[in-house]
Amino acid sequence: MSIHVVSSMATRQVLAELAATFESRTGRPVRIESVGGVDAARRVRAGERFDVVVLASTVIDALIAEGHLQGARMDVVTSAVGIGVRAGAARPDIGSADAVKRAVLAANRIGYSTGPSGTYLSSLFDQWGIGDAVKDKIVVAPPGVPVTSLVARGDIDLGFQQLSELAGEGVDVVGVLPAEIQSLTTFSGGVATTSPQPDTSAQLLEFLADPGLADVKRRFLMEQPRGK
Repeated sequence: MSIHVVSSMATRQVLAELAATFESRTGRPVRIESVGGVDAARRVRAGERFDVVVLASTVIDALIAEGHLQGARMDVVTSAVGIGVRAGAARPDIGSADAVKRAVLAANRIGYSTGPSGTYLSSLFDQWGIGDAVKDKIVVAPPGVPVTSLVARGDIDLGFQQLSELAGEGVDVVGVLPAEIQSLTTFSGGVATTSPQPDTSAQLLEFLADPGLADVKRRFLMEQPRGK
């Protein structure tokens, strides 16, 4: 029986690589299903059967508190928010918070996701006092639709997303948000209470969180969580 993992889109590539390594070492097959984080959490709450759930740490904490996950939360990777433009387009200055603010105000269309990065950007714009000024030019990517796809086809001029998701054909990565306004998201995992193989699932989760795999995670523009 394969270990069924549901995750948000942000971690799909790194989890696929780590799962393949786990399979080669243990002989236990793993099936990764990556969807929009909102949809993943909804399906877990609806009682759909999974073995392991990997989502933003705040969501994992909530699912544990609600009784949908068992055992302790395991932190897997940390991701920064990046900024991208359509390939070949002018790259705005993003060297400071003020520069990013100017770029946002100058852009015709801005895009972000329904995930943690999008929630953060929305609050940041409000904090800057420009929420009302930019609301009509914000495009929120539907759950499971990468912001990069909207940038690549020209639907948005300035895209914000987890750095691990931002790189792609048709998109130039400008860089990450400057440290003064950066928001790091930790993606964590838990064993689902619906899992028929909790021990094997816990073994996979411990593997995914292993600090010895930090170099693999960096290849996918993610970091090992601090202290892990």
